[in-house]
Amino acid sequence: MKKIIIALGIALSFSAPAFALSQADCEAKAVSKDGKPIYGAAKDASIKKCMGGAEKPNDCEAKALSKDGKPLYGAAKAASIKKCEGGK
Repeated sequence: MKKIIIALGIALSFSAPAFALSQADCEAKAVSKDGKPIYGAAKDASIKKCMGGAEKPNDCEAKALSKDGKPLYGAAKAASIKKCEGGK
């Protein structure tokens, strides 16, 4: 039991710095198109996207297209997504 706890502690000590380094890298990349640093919600969104925490688009949302292949908007899109998800 003691060996398991020690092994777990060692494993966690190696994973924490990797996360912190990744966070710092993402914060350094949070700049606007003209190279100026961004702040607030935009910075948070940029860091979340960089870390891979950004939500992936729903498959049903990607399938919400009109007959000619153009994306749907508004109520038509909502109805298409609802139908695709099974009417949840």
